[in-house]
Amino acid sequence: MFFMRFMFLNAPLRTQRSPVTLVVLSSVWLAVLGNLALWKTLITLPDLTGWHGLGFGLAFAFDIACLVAAVLSLFAWHFTLKPAITVLLLLAAFATHYMLTYGVVVDTPMLINVIQTDTREARDQLSWHLLVTVMALAVLPMVWLWRQPLTPTSMGQQTLRNAGLLIGSLALAFGTTQLMFQDFSSLMRNYTEMRYQINPLNSIYAVLDMTVIPAEQPRGPMQSLGLDARIAPRTGSTPQRPPLLVFVLGETARSQSFSLNGYARNTNPLLAQENITSFTNVTSCGTSTAESLPCMFSHLGRTGFAKRSNEFENLLDVLYHAGYAVLWMDNQSGCKSQCDRVPYVNTSNLKLPETCDGDECRDTVMLARIDAELAKLPAERRARGTVVVMHQMGSHGPAYFKRTPASFKPFTPECTDTSLSQCERPQIVNAYDNTIVFTDYFLSRLVGWLKTQDQTSTPAMLYVSDHGESLGEKNMYLHGLPFSVAPPEQTTVPLITWLSPGFEQLSHVSKRCLQNDRNKPLSHDNLFHSVLGLMAVKTTAYKRELDFFATCEGR
Repeated sequence: MFFMRFMFLNAPLRTQRSPVTLVVLSSVWLAVLGNLALWKTLITLPDLTGWHGLGFGLAFAFDIACLVAAVLSLFAWHFTLKPAITVLLLLAAFATHYMLTYGVVVDTPMLINVIQTDTREARDQLSWHLLVTVMALAVLPMVWLWRQPLTPTSMGQQTLRNAGLLIGSLALAFGTTQLMFQDFSSLMRNYTEMRYQINPLNSIYAVLDMTVIPAEQPRGPMQSLGLDARIAPRTGSTPQRPPLLVFVLGETARSQSFSLNGYARNTNPLLAQENITSFTNVTSCGTSTAESLPCMFSHLGRTGFAKRSNEFENLLDVLYHAGYAVLWMDNQSGCKSQCDRVPYVNTSNLKLPETCDGDECRDTVMLARIDAELAKLPAERRARGTVVVMHQMGSHGPAYFKRTPASFKPFTPECTDTSLSQCERPQIVNAYDNTIVFTDYFLSRLVGWLKTQDQTSTPAMLYVSDHGESLGEKNMYLHGLPFSVAPPEQTTVPLITWLSPGFEQLSHVSKRCLQNDRNKPLSHDNLFHSVLGLMAVKTTAYKRELDFFATCEGR
């Protein structure tokens, strides 16, 4: 204790350092130690080996240091330099932890995910490994940094020095890139994900992409959609009870882990007993909830959604315009603005003792509340039909073990560490597969409830996940890689339909035909139009060629 007091309180006056010196030292630290995940990836590449690989790595580190110095030169003033370096140290430390631990990268969708993370999700991420990484890569250099007195300079002198630092850094970065351009361009072309591992430039770009790059941002007011929507009359001689569609929005469920789709483990014992259709070849809009969820409710499709210049109303708005009762039930972190104009209930805050543990509720809490919530909807709309969206907690990681009660853990031992790389892969798979078993239970319970509604409505269920998950394949964990380089584990999702006999008759959709088509390629692009078609909504926003139910009408 005395030693610490001596070091931090009673230390003698230190040598004053110029802002340029601090910029150079910080840039080298960030380029070398702040990019451990990048160097780990680099040494595994067959393209760069031996002395050639070492030379390229040194040149790459120098290039990064020059670019970081160029960024810091913009803040190299007495009152802004240390805060700017502190922010970059923290960004690099946190990014390094997640890239090393989970194999993720830092891009704009990942930053959006971080911003939208709630308290429960953030708490799941805390670990000793995170603390050690942040202490070593950020806190220790920050302590040193803030104890360094700066050399006093005039505004004019500092302006010239900053300008020289900026120009010199950019010139050196350009020259170094030219010297290694052939290797560098080949590397960035063949291993695209590496560009998102360059700390802290990846975080800086993501922030700019979200804020000050206007060409990439939707502009203008919200655009109306489907104001012409109407419910087409159903044909048939029997009296028609209003349709009731429950759209279950799954969380982090990958198709490869569903026994309904050929997985060796029996993760779907209950749904296998129901008359369902499980589609095996479905591609997501993105690799994260923040990216996929708004896209899958959009009429634009993945490509059009990414290039949109305006925000539009979504599937729920069109259903509401048509006259249906619409309800969003959320047991996760929100609807990402998709339910802003329809009734909404957050079940994760209900704390019902039979379905909740601490501040987290099992997905079955939504079943405990659905009757009461439906009764609150306008009767005149319910008389036309109802669409309910249930947003699951599902298989949200990395704390998979928290998603299932003790009675739903058929696969053991399971990983109970949120730093997944510290567990054996079979334990991670066990914990994840248990969440799929519980989702199977939840969906089977939902089907059971829907069957009880057959006297007053015509029920059906549609289940689809927002994105998949990596469980250690190629040392990748969780999700969030850029779509263009993401593995199929993160982009191939389950899609399951259950139609009651009454709904099959009402919609004229043949379940036998759906079974025959279960292996055809589908994507989130089909959802908007397929739900409208299933609910007989006529609107100019609807495209029949994207409605996967349409091909099975009358067959």
